[in-house]
Amino acid sequence: MDIASQTDRPIDRWFASYSGDHRNARNQAIHVVAVPAILWSVIALLWCIPSPGTALRQGVWAALAMFAAWLFYQRASRPLGVGMAVQLVAMATLCWWLHAALGTRGLLALAVGVFVVAWIAQFIGHRIEGRKPSFFTDLVYLLIGPAWVLSKLYRRLGWRW
Repeated sequence: MDIASQTDRPIDRWFASYSGDHRNARNQAIHVVAVPAILWSVIALLWCIPSPGTALRQGVWAALAMFAAWLFYQRASRPLGVGMAVQLVAMATLCWWLHAALGTRGLLALAVGVFVVAWIAQFIGHRIEGRKPSFFTDLVYLLIGPAWVLSKLYRRLGWRW
């Protein structure tokens, strides 16, 4: 794939725009930690929603949301789709383990705490940056953030996404 066609992909345009709101090195470092923490906390919060009946198990709502998000990532880029699938499965496994160890209330309390602290960190990062968070312009950036963090890892490893 040549450079011109690669930059024509929608994911490249999303990343270029997202990167424009995240130029400060400290803000980027905060995002590398806080974005995955927020993603995990959302999965954990969804994990805590009771499922009706006996046919569905705990975590089904998280699984449905993760599958929908994965479809978005897979459609945007197969390598990112694979990486996000690995990340989502790891986060779901952590939720399963923590739910078994802490119960629903414990997992819920932990998820709420992580969610609040990570969002505070995000807003501090944007205060340092002097720019508003990207999702204020388009909610799709809430999905772009985790893939953007993963793409930074891919670049560091020399992998194409």
